[in-house]
Amino acid sequence: MDIYILLPAPEVAADLAKRLKSRRLARNLTQAGLAARSGVPLGTLKKFERTGAISLVSFVRLLVALGEQAGLERLMETDNRDSLTLDQILSTPKARKRGRIT
Repeated sequence: MDIYILLPAPEVAADLAKRLKSRRLARNLTQAGLAARSGVPLGTLKKFERTGAISLVSFVRLLVALGEQAGLERLMETDNRDSLTLDQILSTPKARKRGRIT
């Protein structure tokens, strides 16, 4: 998931939509079938796969219906020592690229 650090939010959302669609197709599910299993309206699922726009609750419902909720659980683990907080990222001083000649 480190690739997401540098991507704008709409690109991250589009990538998540692409991954979810890939998993849906791997399970040989239609959009209507996944919508019925998850309780997410068909129009919402279609829009998500097309644009990446969806509510968090609907996204979680889709993941659960596909049996992919373990990814969310890993994302929210409390003992994730390899990840930096946003404060840590922002407070890291930038290295100077070139010295100034006077």
